[in-house]
Amino acid sequence: MATTTGRLRAKGHMLYRYSAVSLCQVARRFSESTDKGWFRSLFVHKVDARQDAHSNLLSKKETSSLYKIQFHNVKPECQEAYNSLEAEVQKRLHHDKDFPCEVVGSWNTWYGEQDQAVHLWRYRGGYPALTECLNKLKVNKDYLEFRKERAKMLNSRRNQLLLEFSFWNEPLPRPGPNIYEMRTYYLKPGTMIEWGNHWARAIRYRQENNEAVGGFFSQMGDLYVVHHLWAYENLQSREETRNSAWLKEGWDANVYYTVPLIRSMESRLMIPTSSSPLQ
Repeated sequence: MATTTGRLRAKGHMLYRYSAVSLCQVARRFSESTDKGWFRSLFVHKVDARQDAHSNLLSKKETSSLYKIQFHNVKPECQEAYNSLEAEVQKRLHHDKDFPCEVVGSWNTWYGEQDQAVHLWRYRGGYPALTECLNKLKVNKDYLEFRKERAKMLNSRRNQLLLEFSFWNEPLPRPGPNIYEMRTYYLKPGTMIEWGNHWARAIRYRQENNEAVGGFFSQMGDLYVVHHLWAYENLQSREETRNSAWLKEGWDANVYYTVPLIRSMESRLMIPTSSSPLQ
């Protein structure tokens, strides 16, 4: 009986050692495989190693344009009056050659944050053009009156200064009717170059239906924020266009490698106002 028990113990000890070794081997193989996969993923798309700000590496040099995006949260009862007032002022600034700025697009949010107006401005000439415009507006009596009247219609407002990704289309006026989607990505600090490297390749998958309007990244305001602006004929067109991207080899890899770079994201579906150059 004692001999039998000893044999069982010895056999059990051997099984334990064998199981432990097997588990270690499996864990080691999994770790090596995971490490290699992680290591390889770093070099799927080469990150530019130059010592320079990401704004200089990713933005367009030939246009030297600076963009401003405004988010105005409008009192629900003032939406119509706000749109009329904003359109009038935009029209004056847009066509006045003394002001080096132009309206790219204006929208009311349809799905997303409600009772919100979104405006995108372009300053050709970069920061000097922005400074010139601000200095002129400070002494413009009509504009100062507009701001007082507009303040009565708003609950809150915020803005960002943006640069344009070099590999995206420049947002140009287009006929409608269209709906617009602004997909906003809040990236982890330090990942903007990697994001740009992936999307420089991925944008080609989203050009067939002329849906790509513009891509921007923040310089002032909330940082490490990316805005992608898309246009669709309607919601059904949006669904079909987005689904078609998944049928193209390579799109799934772009999603796989960019998702880990994101802290959070949001989507706005927007309707252009009557005065918007992007219809």
